[in-house]
Amino acid sequence: MVRSVRSPAARGLLSDRLLQSLAGPLAPVPDLPAMAERRVSACRALTDEDIQLSLLVLQELVYDGIDAADERWERSPDLAATRVVLEDACEAELRAAVKGPVSQVAQLAHVDVAAAIFELADAVEAPRLSAHLHRQATLEQLREFLIHRSVYHLKEADPHTWLVPRLRGAPKAALLEVQIDEYGGGRLDRMHAQLFAKTMLAAGLDPTYGAYVDKVPAATLAVTTTMTLFGQQRRLRGMTAGHLAAFEATSSLPNRRYAEGVRRLGLGEQGAAYFEEHVVADAVHEQVAARNLCGGLVASEPSLLGDVLVGAAACLILDAWSATAILDAWAADESALLPALTPQAQVA
Repeated sequence: MVRSVRSPAARGLLSDRLLQSLAGPLAPVPDLPAMAERRVSACRALTDEDIQLSLLVLQELVYDGIDAADERWERSPDLAATRVVLEDACEAELRAAVKGPVSQVAQLAHVDVAAAIFELADAVEAPRLSAHLHRQATLEQLREFLIHRSVYHLKEADPHTWLVPRLRGAPKAALLEVQIDEYGGGRLDRMHAQLFAKTMLAAGLDPTYGAYVDKVPAATLAVTTTMTLFGQQRRLRGMTAGHLAAFEATSSLPNRRYAEGVRRLGLGEQGAAYFEEHVVADAVHEQVAARNLCGGLVASEPSLLGDVLVGAAACLILDAWSATAILDAWAADESALLPALTPQAQVA
């Protein structure tokens, strides 16, 4: 499967400048960090289309790259400085957004970290996207849902894997137990990203990594960019662990509903296999991630408790925002995907 992301269409002046730079020879781009500073001072970083696309592109340089871009852009000081500006703005917004939910479970967390994470998962109000896919969604809505999820699921587990070299002992063993399953235990046909690609094929969609970046809005991009924001910074290792635990804790039952919805809409067992894989696996993973990974990490580094809770709450809130936007569009009988961008819209 090809993994480089096709160069997407710009969504504003910042992403336009970035993409034009990547299309050319490696060179300094001293104006880019200042452009990023101006953009984050004028917009909400987590919901701004220009910022989220720019951040996704910058982050993809450390995965499999952007088509036709010199791989040495990954080490560009100007691009690194731009990424820091955007990620710092997103982190600040997330910390502010999760203060309420985190404060509600903080007392419990000092006694039982895992119980606090599970309490967070119950406390953060989220729309029932899985229930809609289970019983009501049309085939076109299912296809849109898969397009949204493809931005992350076609590289599933990679953002959390950055945490592996930052752990030692029992927490590392717990993380590897989860991640080895995500990568199919070494079997290509069982890798979760591969299973999701087969679901997309069953739905008549392009399973190429990054094929639909131009179609998904900032709320969906933010779900993915946040994972890499956490995973690639050692100081945020607690957030990465908490994020993974919350991700797993809210996965098993929704995936059962998704699998049944996929079958209802005629995609058969090939279409349902990805979701079925997560029904049992994530019921186990949630316990390992919350108790052994997060509990073990906080036991060895008590100062990380707050960040573990922030990471968990951030995962839940971002998923809720994305699901709300999708369901609101469908309730209005509209597409939850972006319309085709005109050249004028791209750089507005």
